[in-house]
Amino acid sequence: MTEPAIHVEHLSKRFVTRQRGASFGAAVRQLFSAPMTEHLAVDDVCFRIEPGERVAFVGPNGAGKSTTIKILSGILHPSAGHARVVGLVPWQSRRELAYRIGTVFGQRTQLWYHLPAVDTFELLGRVYDRDRASHLQRLSQLVEAFELGDEIKKPVRQLSLGQRMRCELVASLLHDPEILFLDEPTIGLDVTAKATIRGLLREQSVREGKTLLFTSHDTGDMESVCDRVIVIHRGRVLVDQSLEALRREHIRRKLLTLHTVEAECEIALAGVRIIERRPHRVELEVDLRRVQVDQVVQYVMARARLRDLTVSDPPMEQIIVELYAKAALAGACTDLVGSPLDRAVS
Repeated sequence: MTEPAIHVEHLSKRFVTRQRGASFGAAVRQLFSAPMTEHLAVDDVCFRIEPGERVAFVGPNGAGKSTTIKILSGILHPSAGHARVVGLVPWQSRRELAYRIGTVFGQRTQLWYHLPAVDTFELLGRVYDRDRASHLQRLSQLVEAFELGDEIKKPVRQLSLGQRMRCELVASLLHDPEILFLDEPTIGLDVTAKATIRGLLREQSVREGKTLLFTSHDTGDMESVCDRVIVIHRGRVLVDQSLEALRREHIRRKLLTLHTVEAECEIALAGVRIIERRPHRVELEVDLRRVQVDQVVQYVMARARLRDLTVSDPPMEQIIVELYAKAALAGACTDLVGSPLDRAVS
């Protein structure tokens, strides 16, 4: 059996902070006796990622995504549990692991702001003990793949955000890592730049067999790059399945757009909500728990002549938001009746 790229077992991380008094006097009195507050950022997380998989790690702010990434990259030590990344325990073999993983943090840069990106690339080649010829060949391949050209010779401060992020990705891929951890890599980018970054990431993963663990609040990132989704909420895994299975099991509605010969078509059917109505066109939301799509179509055809019909799924963003809402409701029920969150959600 092939060793997984990432194997996480019952991983937890607790942070302890001191509560400070509001006034200066209270702060002085509490220097050595301030009450402590414990926060469970990651709570008994388990998952396994095989080599070459592209996995979206999604959840609301404070869910534990970045904390988990930092544990897996060796930055933080867990409070409990175990993890192996390319066969190594991250917090015990951080130096060795650094040669085999790459990281991109969307809100932090590894580029020298006032120097050209090529200078950072040169430094990284030495940091990772890359042979000079191999380094130059790898850099040339990445610069061509990421369509950077002479941009790498400009000071980083003169680059657009999209160009800068492409340089960040080159910097993370220069030493040819097996796994790439990406924490909000498209944050702040415009639509075109996001599409470019998504395409490049997927292409690199497919062509070179790299494993991606990708956190983002943008479901477009998830749909464009990844094939599997892990949804985390309050430090616990809610859902871990393929993107297609997520759609199939959690979609409870369909969107219908009907084009009719008649200018108007009256629709009063249980489980059907009119989203928008125009002459010769109406958009509907169908609740599949109450009525099926074919029943809606038959209902409409009995009252109007159809010119065209399209059926689509709701945006993935709606599915994720509904999962968050369900988890939040389950968490509230847990507070009231003491049942475990995972049992309530299931």
